[in-house]
Amino acid sequence: MSMRTLPLLFLNLGGEMLYILDQRLRAQNIPGDKARKVMNDIISTMFNQKFMDELFKPQELYSKKALRTVYDRLAHASIMRLNQASMDKLYDLMTMAFKYQVLLCPRPKDVLLVTLNHLDAIKGLIQDSPTILHQVDKTFRQLTDIYGGLSAGEFQLIRQTLLIFFQDLHIRVSIFLKDKVQNSSGRFVLPVSGPVPWGTEVPGLIRTFNNKGKEVKRTEFKHGGSYVAAPKEGSLELYGDRVLKLGTNMYSVNRPVETHMSAASKNLASQTQTSSAHQARTVILRSYQHPSYSGPADEPGAGADHGGV
Repeated sequence: MSMRTLPLLFLNLGGEMLYILDQRLRAQNIPGDKARKVMNDIISTMFNQKFMDELFKPQELYSKKALRTVYDRLAHASIMRLNQASMDKLYDLMTMAFKYQVLLCPRPKDVLLVTLNHLDAIKGLIQDSPTILHQVDKTFRQLTDIYGGLSAGEFQLIRQTLLIFFQDLHIRVSIFLKDKVQNSSGRFVLPVSGPVPWGTEVPGLIRTFNNKGKEVKRTEFKHGGSYVAAPKEGSLELYGDRVLKLGTNMYSVNRPVETHMSAASKNLASQTQTSSAHQARTVILRSYQHPSYSGPADEPGAGADHGGV
């Protein structure tokens, strides 16, 4: 287990929480000044410098119960109050969304780009508060200073630690089910197309070398997917191009979201939905799988069930 996993887990789950809360505030037409206060208060609490300094110290992950308690308190850091059912659904959405992102990361190191995407989007949720923006930027620098120099092996251990944390969570989420990226058992559908990890080649070629290291034979094979080379590596700069779309705000399209548990509770929102919103959400989810995706046309492997996780 990696002792460097907790900050990434906390910041990514926190980012997903903020996306959902922002979407619900907008959907319920909460007055602008109140919505701004709620978001600013929660973000300010989340990025409290003393808490961040403690968070970034090498340590084991919190237990699931302890982590849930942290987010319960964080969600109530302002004037907004959530009942137990709403908080349960909020936490389910947060965890399943980040689990999906970790599974789709082309390289273990890309979980850092996912985290930076969350921070970039969080900054967009801050209104009229340069102080809070500075808090987020300071955390950004802490992230890049600590994680920017980690080896591929260290990131692999971080990824493994995250997947162990998520391995028993198979909660069905309506947006994932409707867009066919999750099956009825709650397991995710992984794509067999799109860019390969940065620094690797598209599969389909076997090279054979002799004992002197000279290439003597090439054999092509069919890999069964539709892969392309990664266009470039994502940037770790403050305003850089992350390339990867994982971790961006998939709730920016106004569409109802609900989770399905064995003991179902009331819906978070009405089930009214337009076809244009559905198409826009499909674009977002498919861009998660394929960073170069820019339109609603069907792609090989996008909807097929190629093994659940």
